[in-house]
Amino acid sequence: MNFKQKIKNMGGKIVAIFPGLSKEKEEQGPINSVSEYKERIRRYRQRTLYRMLAGAGIVVVGAVGGYFLAANWTYKTYDVVTEYSQEDEVSAQYMQFGEYILKYGGDEISLLDRQGKPLWNDPHAMNNPVVDVCQGYCVVYDKNGSEMVIFNEKGKVGNIQTNLPILKVRVASQGVVAAILEDGDTTWVNVYDSDGNEIVTAKTSIDSPGYPVDLSISPDGLLLGVSYLGVKNNKPSSYVAFYNFGNTGQNQMDNMVSGYTYSKILVPQIQYLNNSKAVAFRDDGFVIFEGKQIPEESKVVTVEDEILSTFCDGENIGLVFRNTQGESPYRMELYSSTGRLKWKTGVDIAFEHIMVSKDQILLYNSSEFAVYSMNGTCRYQGTLKEGSVQNIFKVAQNRYMVIMEGGMETIKLG
Repeated sequence: MNFKQKIKNMGGKIVAIFPGLSKEKEEQGPINSVSEYKERIRRYRQRTLYRMLAGAGIVVVGAVGGYFLAANWTYKTYDVVTEYSQEDEVSAQYMQFGEYILKYGGDEISLLDRQGKPLWNDPHAMNNPVVDVCQGYCVVYDKNGSEMVIFNEKGKVGNIQTNLPILKVRVASQGVVAAILEDGDTTWVNVYDSDGNEIVTAKTSIDSPGYPVDLSISPDGLLLGVSYLGVKNNKPSSYVAFYNFGNTGQNQMDNMVSGYTYSKILVPQIQYLNNSKAVAFRDDGFVIFEGKQIPEESKVVTVEDEILSTFCDGENIGLVFRNTQGESPYRMELYSSTGRLKWKTGVDIAFEHIMVSKDQILLYNSSEFAVYSMNGTCRYQGTLKEGSVQNIFKVAQNRYMVIMEGGMETIKLG
């Protein structure tokens, strides 16, 4: 049974639920009393209501059916819609920034529209530029250097110079940034506002609480999660700490409000999903933390196979493994933000990168890419013929911007 036939059958069920719909012929004959007149009015109103409900039901069924069809539609080919070339594409890097593309590297940072035209440029020479984005703000920092620059979609907001080498930086939705700075055997976790003012500073060492390997700040800038690598009983261990920069954390040492030790487990990545929920990826699964003031461990998910890649957005947590069963070389699993397994599916592409872009999962290597919907449907997989792919972003319903060595192009799946 095809989709159109299912819609037709569902429309028939609606008519069956409202039997008055089958009475198309109006009652005829003279009216002999007031009570009969009122009864005919009542029956007329009832038939009108049935028709309205049936019409609304058909519209709802059609809308749901259309959404289901759009969400599961698969594509076999693509067409190049627009393209342009630039000489500096090899040295430049790109990051999706809202509805635009942030271009960085070389001697400037610029924001491009969907046609690749610059909206603004800001001259900055960085040896090793890295970007982090949170909603309407982004930070570009010079890894192992001393400069951080904060932007929104209108341009530069602030510039921060540090006295110590920068290892990693994360930004919140209003421009607050958290940074790991290296100082020999000591490291510092500092938080700055968008004007460059230092809000909080915390000194760390390998002994207490450990060496910081990753950090993530909540979108509202109130909470900071840090994953530390340490040693316990001569064996590697991890410590995940949370800091509160509001009233709750003011009376705590270094604003630390909670912490969890994981013996013989590595936690290389932590990511805030929203203002009250964070996920810490372990070498054997992941941990979900919840709390608007004091984050607490709410769910631990463990896996047996080696995790090859991770990805997440505000509502989903994804893991990719080498497939031990079935024909596909890889297996992808998607979990809800509460830790419930939503689906798992085989992946055939030999991907090098995986990311979430506008409610889709994109996997790609230098010559091919695949698109998965959030329900696990592979909507497209194929080879890109125009050049070596460096990055790819979803920009519209079935349109993608592809960054290549020699330029950029927008493609439309068909």
